[in-house]
Amino acid sequence: MADDQEPPPESKLTRSKERWAREGRFLTGRISRPEEQRLPPGQHLTRDWPTLDLGLTPEISRERWRLDVYGAVEHPVFWDWTQFTAQPQSQFISDIHCVTTWSRYDNQWQGLATRDLLAACEPHEDAHFVVLHSYDGYTTNLALEDFAAEDALLAHSWSGKPLTEEHGGPVRLVVPHLYFWKSAKWLQAIEFLTRDAPGYWEVRGYHNRGDPWKEERYSGD
Repeated sequence: MADDQEPPPESKLTRSKERWAREGRFLTGRISRPEEQRLPPGQHLTRDWPTLDLGLTPEISRERWRLDVYGAVEHPVFWDWTQFTAQPQSQFISDIHCVTTWSRYDNQWQGLATRDLLAACEPHEDAHFVVLHSYDGYTTNLALEDFAAEDALLAHSWSGKPLTEEHGGPVRLVVPHLYFWKSAKWLQAIEFLTRDAPGYWEVRGYHNRGDPWKEERYSGD
């Protein structure tokens, strides 16, 4: 199971993003649908992949990496790298949208689809939420139906190469239909819950769900 880590210390970026939430920074007030418009409201395209984190980049080798899946599940999972990569592998191409307004099209991912993980652990009928725990102490929460999206996966590769540390390797979550802070980097554990438990940014003024097309950036939206 995930260590009882303290959340990362406050940083300049953390303080800035909390201020943005209070000020409603970047909000346009528009709503669009992904089938009608590929770029969500208030976003701009980038060819680069910007790096944003809480100021800590944990160095977790594949030999040391572990994934714990526990809580309201029939079959808790405790995998090392070999066991994880022995699971069914999927490849998806998806766009990503960061709450700081950048978007990047056509990212190629490889990893374990969340639906295959759900088949392995079998959540209880009353499990409706998940909390993602990261090796840097970060957490974020998701409704089970968002976690189980058809193109969501635990990614270990991007564009045919292993996911780098700066972008969340060895393994990160990718949930393309939500703002990217929901796609936790440096994934360490997945906890299934019967009740919601807001994570690091959610208790600091950010929206509990984070739908880019509804511009759900902040909790006051």
